[in-house]
Amino acid sequence: MECVVFSIDGSFAASVSIMGSDPKVRPGAVDVVRHWQDLGYLIIYITGRPDMQKQRVVSWLSQHNFPHGMIFFSEGLVHDPLRQKTIFLRNLMQECHIKINSAYGSMKDISVYNMLGLSPSQIYIVGRPSKKYHNQCQFLSEGYAAHLSTLQFGHRARPKKSPSVRMVLRKGSFGLSAKPDFLCKRTHLRRTMSVQQPDPPCTPNPKPERAQSQPETDKDHGGGGGGGGGGEYPGQVAYQIR
Repeated sequence: MECVVFSIDGSFAASVSIMGSDPKVRPGAVDVVRHWQDLGYLIIYITGRPDMQKQRVVSWLSQHNFPHGMIFFSEGLVHDPLRQKTIFLRNLMQECHIKINSAYGSMKDISVYNMLGLSPSQIYIVGRPSKKYHNQCQFLSEGYAAHLSTLQFGHRARPKKSPSVRMVLRKGSFGLSAKPDFLCKRTHLRRTMSVQQPDPPCTPNPKPERAQSQPETDKDHGGGGGGGGGGEYPGQVAYQIR
């Protein structure tokens, strides 16, 4: 399975933070994410923000009709969010056999993607070009719209026929079905993948899935909400939007 990673912090919103009063989305950002989704790639949104901000972040993505994907927050406040991103994505690649085709973010994310072994041609950074990083990534100095044209007429973004991706997430946008009941908490991505990809399994004895009908409020305030801190993805909590 192949995915495209989007770091939410500083790459989608025209302002530095999406926690203000409805910051404007960067022109063309939604279309770029949708382009990768149409090609069959699993969309992964990742942020160093604590999971207590998930409703606000998801509401912003929903309002601007970002395509469905899996969102990963830090569990609580962490001292080094970039390190947490690196650890989580590395485990995702090594243990769940997910390959990162391309990764987007701000200049802060360059070190994360470099540590994962991504080449400069796979790393796309929003913002003004920097001489310090010019040989470590591709700067989207002309914005997402120009980048989308390059993707559409290029050969690197080739279609991927992956039924497993369609089984994990329905194609569409957050705004088309963005209700609290559709926000299903995953303490481990492994649990989701083990159901869709039994060969090879991500864990010898995967734990049973939680009932999909269980309300999100019960999960957050009940006994199940505390499981995100353990396991193979320390300090990271996943949410699947369907």
